[in-house]
Amino acid sequence: MSESPSNGAAAYKRVLLKLSGEALQGEAGYGIDMPTLQRVAREVCDVHALGVQIAVVIGGGNIIRGVAASARGMDRANADYMGMLATVINAMALQDAIEKMDVPVRVQTALEIKELAEGYIRRRAVRHLEKGRVLILAAGTGNPYFTTDTAASLRALEIGAEVILKATKVDGVYDKDPEKDPSAKKFERLTFLEVLTLELKVMDAAAISLCMDNKLPIQVFNLRVEGNVKRAVLGEHIGTFVTAGATHG
Repeated sequence: MSESPSNGAAAYKRVLLKLSGEALQGEAGYGIDMPTLQRVAREVCDVHALGVQIAVVIGGGNIIRGVAASARGMDRANADYMGMLATVINAMALQDAIEKMDVPVRVQTALEIKELAEGYIRRRAVRHLEKGRVLILAAGTGNPYFTTDTAASLRALEIGAEVILKATKVDGVYDKDPEKDPSAKKFERLTFLEVLTLELKVMDAAAISLCMDNKLPIQVFNLRVEGNVKRAVLGEHIGTFVTAGATHG
């Protein structure tokens, strides 16, 4: 992968974009903000237009977050299943927005909801990508106690993605929360081991460990900057790279 300014050629053939549910709520604070949804769909379509195969794993935190509901007294497994259903709602919304931009798209879900979407089958997922369809993967891993970050790592490895593009609300990984502490330091590059030992909030430990064991790089960047998904795919050095051999700085 190139880290120099792009010459217009994509740096990857197949990528997995990890979106939080909050990415769809905009400034609304809850639910799905339609202009934000359309902008995110446009970002995905711009990558598709490069000829890059793109899969999207989406969270459900704009509707319900299983861990938070569990902390308020709900059974953890029930709360997590509700969170999985929230990701299906988001996936259907994103599918609709992408279809309206005349780009072929399929939703696969780890929970069987055959009236709404295909069940996740790895070979079929890869075939959709090979046929030039955007692939949206919903319902996490289909199991409680696993986050959509872990689902993103697992699915990226299963489909043979070359990188996980982790789209967030900040422009990379910091040693502290930059929205609360102006002295927070941004890392340009990190190793997986540094992320784990420094307890940096990139993805959860299970997700990072999966990527580390399989040497699958992660690029963390700000989704709120228009065009950033395309820039990442073109190989521009935006945000923070997490790889097997980088040193932080």
